[in-house]
Amino acid sequence: MDTIFAEATPPGRGGVSIVRLSGPEAWRIGSDVADLGPARQAVLRSLRDGDEVIDRALVLAFEAGDSFTGEPVVEFHVHGAPVVVRRLERALAARGAVQAGPGEFTRRAFRNGRMDLTEVQGLSDLLQAETEAQRQLSMRNATGELGRLAAGWRRDLVRAGALIMASLDFPDEDVPEAVPAEVFGLLDAVRGGLLAALAGHEAAAQVRRGFTVAILGPPNAGKSSLINRIAGREVALVTDIAGTTRDALEVFVDLGGLPVTFVDTAGLREASDPVERKGVVRAEERAAAADLRLHLAEDGAVQQALWREGDLAVRTKADMHGAGVSSLTGAGIDALLAQVRAVLAERVAGAGIVAHEAQADRLRTAAVELGGACALPPELLAERVRGAGRALEALLGRVDMEEYLDLIFSSFCIGK
Repeated sequence: MDTIFAEATPPGRGGVSIVRLSGPEAWRIGSDVADLGPARQAVLRSLRDGDEVIDRALVLAFEAGDSFTGEPVVEFHVHGAPVVVRRLERALAARGAVQAGPGEFTRRAFRNGRMDLTEVQGLSDLLQAETEAQRQLSMRNATGELGRLAAGWRRDLVRAGALIMASLDFPDEDVPEAVPAEVFGLLDAVRGGLLAALAGHEAAAQVRRGFTVAILGPPNAGKSSLINRIAGREVALVTDIAGTTRDALEVFVDLGGLPVTFVDTAGLREASDPVERKGVVRAEERAAAADLRLHLAEDGAVQQALWREGDLAVRTKADMHGAGVSSLTGAGIDALLAQVRAVLAERVAGAGIVAHEAQADRLRTAAVELGGACALPPELLAERVRGAGRALEALLGRVDMEEYLDLIFSSFCIGK
């Protein structure tokens, strides 16, 4: 297996850049560049390529099993100049290390059993998180919450399957009378846990992907002025000429921890100009697909064809009419945003930890396998239990059906 290296910090200038070296030859290669200190202890060293000093840096070495990847690892904390990083990387490559590919350190951590698949997905989400709600959700999975639940369900299924197989394969053995009741109790508990986790999936997935809020209304209702006020800068052209906005403009906002993209759309009216007409059609499509719609109008009227339960009607130009919001003065804007957040927060109040559709699919498969299984003959029940177990193994990224036999031998002393 190759020993790989890569810059672990974002490229560019900064105070410190970290170059990570991982693989079977990491300590040999690292020792040829710097004098490594004791494992897991930072030491200040000169980094050398032959007689040339590359930099003075902190060096950290990790033994196999104690690192992120599970392999021997050396980290070089160098000064954050791109030229220093490039020079160190050339020295590592000259000694046999290979440039790491995208995600290769995490891939090795997964392969070496340092992370399960749910943790890998959580880490990926954490690296892409833009708001506090997304950070909290992804951190729960990155630290193994879903993985621990799934592993617990899987252990219960292994136990249940082992008990069923024992009663099938060794009917004359002294199998405790409580075995059938224990099996049914285990399966009911696992299915209940699966369904509880699935109940929070849609809300969790919504937090992960974020919300879209469409701003719609007739021309000159104040849509572009509102999105400029929300953005805190001029992202949309504002004029007195109706139909100025032709295409949808988007602004991402961290709205009290929730990820929200506001979309400014073309004014809704019967348009004779073909370009404006296309803009109106696109506005209607974006509005229909949005999670929430703000219906703007000076008189508070709404677009009935696009109105959905939970939408908000917003009176605009309060600086002229005295009620509603004013993008010119800012009156009512904070209250409107607070109302938008309250509506969206209510929709994700029951968010769980199953944020990916693939995860939900595997949990659904396991739940379906167990649905009504307790009424089946033991042979069919055993197969359903194995099917549910395989779904959870796929969720975790593991396959090891031999554990059924291992548990039978250890629990019932079979073959003694």
